[in-house]
Amino acid sequence: MRKIIHLDCDCFYAAVEMRDNPALAEIPIAIGGSVERRGVVATCNYPAREYGIHSAMPMAQALKRCPHLTVIPNDMPKYKAVAQDVFAIYRELTQRIEPLSLDEAYLDVTGVSAYQGSATLMAEAIRARVAQEVGITVSAGVAPNKFLAKIASDWHKPDGLCVVPPEAIDEFVRALPVTKLHGVGPRTAEKLAALGIETCTDVRKRTLPELVGHFGVFGKRLYELSQGIDERPVKVHRERKSVSTEQTYPQDLPTLAACHGELGALIDDLTRRYRRLDPPPGVRGAMVKIKFNDFTQTTVEHAGSVVDEAPFAALLDAGWQRGRRPVRLLGVGYRLAEPAPAQQLALF
Repeated sequence: MRKIIHLDCDCFYAAVEMRDNPALAEIPIAIGGSVERRGVVATCNYPAREYGIHSAMPMAQALKRCPHLTVIPNDMPKYKAVAQDVFAIYRELTQRIEPLSLDEAYLDVTGVSAYQGSATLMAEAIRARVAQEVGITVSAGVAPNKFLAKIASDWHKPDGLCVVPPEAIDEFVRALPVTKLHGVGPRTAEKLAALGIETCTDVRKRTLPELVGHFGVFGKRLYELSQGIDERPVKVHRERKSVSTEQTYPQDLPTLAACHGELGALIDDLTRRYRRLDPPPGVRGAMVKIKFNDFTQTTVEHAGSVVDEAPFAALLDAGWQRGRRPVRLLGVGYRLAEPAPAQQLALF
């Protein structure tokens, strides 16, 4: 049986800023772009969350909820340096690490002999070292699989530790809301609610054929997760499936023609990002993402090789017709035909 630790730095960017300026610790702060540049909240501290502010919220909306909110621009070089320090502590324990972002990772400590082989003691030691040596807090979840470990890490946030031992899996999972299950988004949650399914206990009352009938392949996944089953390994290497870029504009792009005027610069940036891949893999498709001024968004894709800008222009036309409104964000990307050579997940 695996021993998995999921580690999640608490309000990471904000935590770094509060570490460097303790005067920020007790006031609402948000890290992100300015209102003038149509910025969004990257993260915020817990005093700000008391006002209902959360990640991905437009900064203008955050300031309406909390007029005295202190907005701090992103300082990615600093955050990356801190993340390196945190991950260095992880790597002293194990090399089997799957980073999910700068501030979040799975560790597979199966077979690690340190700390008497106890994953719980390992998690406690990591949290103590990060607090002492880096100056921020990390919440941890310990469980026999990734699904349970990730849920557990959120159980006692911030600065918490939750352990789900094998003998407690059944009790822990039964009461879980289906919205906690990996892969259950708003639409799936609505469909489950319409079927009277709100917890994993409700899922267990349905047969596997029933769930597959309602949700297709994902029905099998629901069936397994409702019983605490997750066989996904911690992936030290990854395959890159896409490369993309996007831009939020200070002023809405009022027309389709204005959107086309910005397309060339986006494609140029995408081309630069693609060429930095080593080696650049094949391209099997193009995609355009559009976010309208009412915050609805759509993504349009083209399957096939991409040799010029024509597919992007056609996709932009098709996507814009779905909203026919001013546009606040445009993005373009490639779907990659062949996986890049296996590599250690690079966050820094």
